[in-house]
Amino acid sequence: MCFIAAMKIYAFIDSQNLNLAIRRAGWQLDFKKFRVYLKDKYKAEKAYLFMGYSPGNEKLYITLQQTGYIIVFKPTLQNRNGEIIKGNCDAELVLHCMIEYNNFDKSIIISGDGDFYCLIKYLLENNKLLKVGIPNKYKCSALLRKFAEYFFYMNNLRDKLEYKKERH
Repeated sequence: MCFIAAMKIYAFIDSQNLNLAIRRAGWQLDFKKFRVYLKDKYKAEKAYLFMGYSPGNEKLYITLQQTGYIIVFKPTLQNRNGEIIKGNCDAELVLHCMIEYNNFDKSIIISGDGDFYCLIKYLLENNKLLKVGIPNKYKCSALLRKFAEYFFYMNNLRDKLEYKKERH
């Protein structure tokens, strides 16, 4: 992968799909380790993290930004019980990828969601797709299987990327 060094690589991460899929697989992702992994393995210069904004999580957002993520928020709503309603960021990820399209040579899409089929297909057809990170290979949309040769499975990275509480 020496040719990657001279290219601008951007990662676009569906944080809800990533987080939920990893948790369903029985572990928790260390976002700091994941950012380092994307930079070291794929030379990802920028990593956009798409997430619903929830008041009270500002410390988390600051930590993620300090770790090197560019966070793109979607407003969330509360139901009558005060619970946060899912902040689906699929449209934001696709739109932002297209806004940045001329600024990167290759992209990495992190999601197992079939809603990204058309984006991944378009990026591939235009030689702009490097990889698709599938958070949980057992919960990947069948629509994406067509792009399997571009997949990397995060299940296989648990030893490297699992969050482990520091012992005092």
